[in-house]
Amino acid sequence: MIPVSDRYWLKNANVPLPLLKQDRAQFGLPADAQDQTNTDFQLVDIEIAHGTIAQLIPAGTSPNNDPAADLLGGIVFPCFVDLHTHLDKGHIWDRSPSPDCTFNGAIDTIQTDAQTHWDAEDVYRRMAFGLKCSYAHGTKALRTHIDASGAQAAISLSVFKALQAEWAGRLMLQAASLVSLDYYLTPAGEQLADQMAELGGILGGVAYMNPAIEAQIDRAFTLAKARHLNLDFHADETDDPNSTTLRIIAETAMRHQFQGQVVCGHCCSLAVQEPEAAQTTIALVKQAGIGIVSLPMCNLYLQDRQTGRTPRWRGVTLLHELAQAGVPVAIASDNCRDPFHGFGDHDGLEVFSLSVKIAHLDQPYGNWCRAITSTPADLMGLPRVGRFGIGLPADLVLFKARRYSELLSRPQHDRIVLRSGTAIDTTLPDYAELDDVMAKA
Repeated sequence: MIPVSDRYWLKNANVPLPLLKQDRAQFGLPADAQDQTNTDFQLVDIEIAHGTIAQLIPAGTSPNNDPAADLLGGIVFPCFVDLHTHLDKGHIWDRSPSPDCTFNGAIDTIQTDAQTHWDAEDVYRRMAFGLKCSYAHGTKALRTHIDASGAQAAISLSVFKALQAEWAGRLMLQAASLVSLDYYLTPAGEQLADQMAELGGILGGVAYMNPAIEAQIDRAFTLAKARHLNLDFHADETDDPNSTTLRIIAETAMRHQFQGQVVCGHCCSLAVQEPEAAQTTIALVKQAGIGIVSLPMCNLYLQDRQTGRTPRWRGVTLLHELAQAGVPVAIASDNCRDPFHGFGDHDGLEVFSLSVKIAHLDQPYGNWCRAITSTPADLMGLPRVGRFGIGLPADLVLFKARRYSELLSRPQHDRIVLRSGTAIDTTLPDYAELDDVMAKA
C-alpha cells in the first residue's frame, strides 16, 4: 500500500485539525478553526520526501503522476507519546497477581516481587517486552518511572540506560525516579538526585499526605533546582478529599520560582473535593505552569475497589476543568499487566479510546487528540514530536477508520505505522517470550 520510494504522497488523509501546524489559511480555515467549528479533521494530501513531511496541501491538489497511496479518507495520527509508564513493573501479573486488586495490595505484591526477582536480566526482559509493544503500536516517545530506592536504583537505571541506547532512533526514552518523597530527606535521596542528573533523567516521587509532606516536597524542588532537573510527581492517587499534595506542589513551585517543567500524575482526589477547593487548586496549578497526566485505565481499575461491591466512581481527575483553565492535560498508559493494573498493552490508541469513554472526551472531541500526542510531547520537551508540520519526521500512524466513531469502535489492529516514511513491522511480541521469566515463581 505504501509506495517504495524516497518521495511519495499520502492522498486523502484525514488529519486531526488540532494537530495540524500548517498555515490553515490555505485550507480556507481561520487560525483557531479547531475551537470555532465542529470539524474534527482536515482532508489533506501529504508529501513525504526522504523521511520527512515535505508538503501538506488540500486533498485533491497533489500531482497525479507521482507515487502515491490513496487513504480514502482514513485518519492519520502522528506517532503517540506515552508520558507516564512503569516499564520496570510491567508484565509480572502471571507470577505475581494482586490478591485483591487494591492499591495497598498492589504495593505489597510489587515489593515482594521486586525483592525476589528484580535482577538486571529480569528487569531488562520485561522492559524490552514493553518497548516492543509500544513501538509496534505506533509510539515514538515515552517516559517510564523507575523504582529507585536502595540497591534497586543501580540495577534498574543501568538497564534503562542500556535500553535507551539500543532503542535510539526508534523510541525516545526518558526515565523518572520513583521513591516516596521522604527518601529525598536522606543522604541516599541526594545520591539518587545525582544519579538522575548523570543519566539526564527526571527527579520524581510519590507524594503522600503526612505531617512532613511540605518539607519533603520542598526538598525535592531544592535537589532538582540545584541540578537543573525537571520534576514528575505521583500526586493524590486516592479518593480522600483531604489529600492535597497537588496544591502543595503548585505552591512550592511558585515559592521556588522553579524554571523547570513539573508534571503531576493521577491527581484523583481533585475529583472528590468541594468545587471551590478544586478550582483554587486548579488555578494554582495553572499559575505554576504544571502539566497534568491522567491515567484513566489504571485509576478506573484501582480506585474504589472493594470485594463484592460495585465501584461508585471512575477515579479520574478533573480533566475537563483543568483543560478549560488552560492547564496542559495528557493521558497515558501507566501500568501494564502488573498488580496496579492487570491489563494494558502500551497502545496509545487504546489509552485514547478508553479515556474518551471513561472521561467523556467527546461531543465535542475538540483538542483531546493532543492529550496522547503533542501535549505530552511538549511536557517531555519534544517540540517536533506528536504533530504535523513541514520538515517534521514522517512518523505517522495510518488507520482505515475515517471518523472518530469508527476509530474508537474497533482496536484498529490493521493500522500502518510509518517511521521516517517507511512502514515498520507492527507484529506484537509473543507473550511466550516471557514464559521463562514468569516461571521464576
